[in-house]
Amino acid sequence: MPRPQAKSFRNPEQVRRFPNGRIETVSHHETTIGRFVLEPGWRWSRDVGPIARTRACQMHHQGIVLKGRLRVETDAGDVCEFGIEDVYDIPPGHDASVIGNEAFEAIEFASARVFGVPADGDRVLATMLCTDIVDSTSHLRRLGDATWRELLLEHNQRTRLELNRFRGREIQTTGDGFLAAFDGPARAVRCAEAMGQAVANLGIAIRAGVHTGEVEFIGDDVRGLTVHEAARVAGVAMPGEVLVSATTKLLLAGSGLTFESAGVHELKGLGDARELFRLANPG
Repeated sequence: MPRPQAKSFRNPEQVRRFPNGRIETVSHHETTIGRFVLEPGWRWSRDVGPIARTRACQMHHQGIVLKGRLRVETDAGDVCEFGIEDVYDIPPGHDASVIGNEAFEAIEFASARVFGVPADGDRVLATMLCTDIVDSTSHLRRLGDATWRELLLEHNQRTRLELNRFRGREIQTTGDGFLAAFDGPARAVRCAEAMGQAVANLGIAIRAGVHTGEVEFIGDDVRGLTVHEAARVAGVAMPGEVLVSATTKLLLAGSGLTFESAGVHELKGLGDARELFRLANPG
């Protein structure tokens, strides 16, 4: 049975340094919490952008400001400033800079595990979630281009709300689905379940596949066999199902999630047949 425990930023488990700043982290189970310390004059595009190798920051940030002020400029043209005791939520696609002569400090929840990690060849353990809309071509034919486009936009909006709620990192859209990365399998499975519930009253069903393994983040993209296996697992799922690999199921022991066998399947290009598991009693 898990026991209460405390960790302290006086003795962080990891310190990642980058020009004009650092992040100190501690972890509890699947959650990594970070303390950002950004010096006056720090700017993401100059000091972290060359590390991430993306034009804008592709991390989703959630946290609380302890000290200083931060200015955020989104790709969409929105500008926000955050100060002491502000609880912020910043979606992917932005630049940021410290304002004034005081260092900016914040406790960060959503991106602490991977912020400032070099993009060139850094392999990390991640849980990948792949979803798509079942029978999307039939829906398109039945509804017509304009109505289908509006439905797809609503699907995407609701899906992104769930990704933010469960701290998923959107990697890409696949036309009628999403590929996302999570720092733990429980969040990924619960997010997949919530996505299905969120879009059910639109008259569509989604299927989802989840797999955990090593991946390589290259800028705002992710590579590795784990990504392909998540997609193959999703391809086997029935409408409304959340399927997980055996690896992911083992990692979910003690999570409170219940699974049942979905049979043994050959996943194209991945060698031997393997057993998959469906989330039982979703909702």
